[in-house]
Order: sequence, then C-alpha cells, then structure tokens
Amino acid sequence: MRRASPFFIAAALAVILSACNMPSGTPNAAATLQAVYTAQVITPQPLTTQDDSGSGKPAPLPTLAFPTLPPGTLTAPAPSPTATSIPPTSTPAVPCDWAAFITDVTIPDGTIIQPGVKFTKVWRLKNIGACAWTGAYALAFENGNLMGGNAITKLPQSVGPGQTVDVSVNLIAPATPGEYKGYWLLRDAAGQGFGVGSRTSDPFWVDIQVTGPMSQVYSFANQYCSAAWSSGFGNLGCPGDLYSNSGNVNEIQDPKLENGQIYEGLALLTVPENKNKGYIKGIYPAFAVKSGDRFRAETNCDYQSVGCNVILQLNYQAVDGTISTLWQYKEVYGDQLHSVDVDLSALNGTPVKFMLNASANGAFKNDEPVWVNPRIERLDNLITPTTTPTLTATPTPHP
Repeated sequence: MRRASPFFIAAALAVILSACNMPSGTPNAAATLQAVYTAQVITPQPLTTQDDSGSGKPAPLPTLAFPTLPPGTLTAPAPSPTATSIPPTSTPAVPCDWAAFITDVTIPDGTIIQPGVKFTKVWRLKNIGACAWTGAYALAFENGNLMGGNAITKLPQSVGPGQTVDVSVNLIAPATPGEYKGYWLLRDAAGQGFGVGSRTSDPFWVDIQVTGPMSQVYSFANQYCSAAWSSGFGNLGCPGDLYSNSGNVNEIQDPKLENGQIYEGLALLTVPENKNKGYIKGIYPAFAVKSGDRFRAETNCDYQSVGCNVILQLNYQAVDGTISTLWQYKEVYGDQLHSVDVDLSALNGTPVKFMLNASANGAFKNDEPVWVNPRIERLDNLITPTTTPTLTATPTPHP
C-alpha cells in the first residue's frame, strides 16, 4: 500500500481546519470587503513580492499601465483676453488762413464784355480758417491777365472765422477779342498769400470773353404784355392791378432801386400772389436764338420793400413743351443790384419761349422784385440789317 505523500497530508489538514473555522450562514460580502480594506490600511504591504524562483531575491515591481486618452480629450486652456490698445484720435488743426469760394456776385465765368469796357468783379468768400482777416489783409493778383486792375486791394472790413465777405476789384476788358483769365489770392498782414481748396493755396479767378460790340435785339420790358402772365390764382391781366392780392406785372419807367439810385430806362415789376410761396410767371412768344446771344438784366427789390425775399428764375419752354431753368437767384432786400448775364448759345437755332418767374421764398412780405432792363443782346456782326424796300415809280399811262 502506497503511503500518502506529505504534501497531500498537509493539504488535507488545511482543508479540515478551514472548514472548522468557517462561520455558519451566508457570508456577508460587505463585511468581507471592509475587512480587506481595513487590512490594507492597517497592515502595510511590502512594495516587493517574493521571486517564485526561490532565490530569495525580491521580484521586480509590476509595471503600471495608464489608459491612453483619445485625441482631443485634453484641451489647452484658452488664453486670457488681452486688452487692445486703441490709439487716441486727434482732430487735425484748422489752418490759420483759409478761404472758401461761395459765389461770383458779378461777372460769372464766360461773361462777354466789349473791348475797353470797365467792369467790377466781385467774389463772395468765407473765412474757414482759425484766424481773423484784419484790415491789414488784402486781395492780391497772382497771375494771368491783370486787365488793368490794381495788383493789391485792401479788404473792405475785418472778417472773423465763419464770416463771409464780398471782395472786389475794378478791371477793364482788353482791347483785343479773346478769352482772358486772371487768378487772385488773399494776402495776410505779413504778405503771405493763401486761397481756397484743400491745400489752402488754390486761387480764385475772373474769366471773360472779349468780343465785338453787342446790341439789344429783344426787350422783355417793352414786350411784357405779349407774354401770358399767371399765378396760382389763374390768368392775370396786363398791365396788372397794383393792389391785387392775386399777383401783378407792370412796366416801370426810370425805377428807384432799393439803394435809392434811379435807373434811367425801363424795368419790370413782377409781384407774386400774396400767399405763402406764391408765384407769378410770364411766358413770352417763341424767340429764335443765335449763337452768342446773351440774356442780360439787373435785379433787385423795389425801393423800401423791406422784407422782400424772392426766388427769381429765367426758364424756357422747348417746342415739345419741356420746361428748363437757365438761371436762378435768391433776391433779398439789402443785397443791392445783382447783374445777370446768361449765355444762350446752347439754344442756337431753336425757337424757345422764355419765361420770367418770381416766387415768394416762404411767407409773402413786401415781395416786389424788379427786373431792370431784361433783354437779349446779340453781336453786331450777327445782326441782319433791316432793309427798307425801294419803291419804284410806275409811270401812269396817258389816255
């Protein structure tokens, strides 16, 4: 009979002892785990394990493997916003001396003037600089054609920033026909020139056309009753009723102007309808225009018509009925006499119906505008002379 091996006997004893020490009933899983945790805490375990080879040397520590995170799981923290430095804006300094051109008060560009005729050129300028123009400032000729004027003319008054002034120079049209242009600047007290434009140094100018003599070929004052006059009220009679609130038109011989001067000649008074923005207009018979023809007149308000504030227009009606504006001006009492010079050459060969319009610029108040000698002038060499037919006597036969 074979003997049981010592290893078998030891294993059997371990089983018997283990069975004797087992508690009765179902084991408590929570208690078992708690015991394990307690043992792990209370009883420190060596960080080495016994080598199974029996050499007695400590076995190497197990290698710990960490799970690899999927891409994108870790995100770098966003950088904190950095304040952006905004450079401070600065308003550019306004130049000391700087002018702005407002309008040609007289002699607009291209005005036709006969040789040797004296005329006054007036510019309206505005001080848009930072410095006042004192009495030591002047109008100074820059280049071009001086046309017999003074190279230096003192300003008529001091002009503060934001104010306007009319500067003028007396000139003479050259003797030879052609186009003439003169350029002008302003000059400060130290003699330094300045002008208009973004560079503050651009000149303003006078531009004229010198031609042969011209003669009047049509008078709007003489022919005023040949026109059809009307207002918002309807058709008006001619001559008109000076006391009517419907508007009226009348010819004036030797009118007294708003500055007290007497004009020796014919003028036309055109009073709008007495209402807010009331108007009056006259449509003249068709007139055949030739190249070089000019519409000329002087306008102002009647003497002592204080408060007069009107808009004057020269219009024309084409053959197809289309109405176009050739010239417009706001006439205000106190502005003195205003010269009108309109080139009609663009209407050459076209029969048109000219229209004179006057309308209240707002509420009606002493609106009594006067057209001084409104007329059409033509170059003498284009005027066809009127021939008088020669009568030939026819002999009477004798019986």
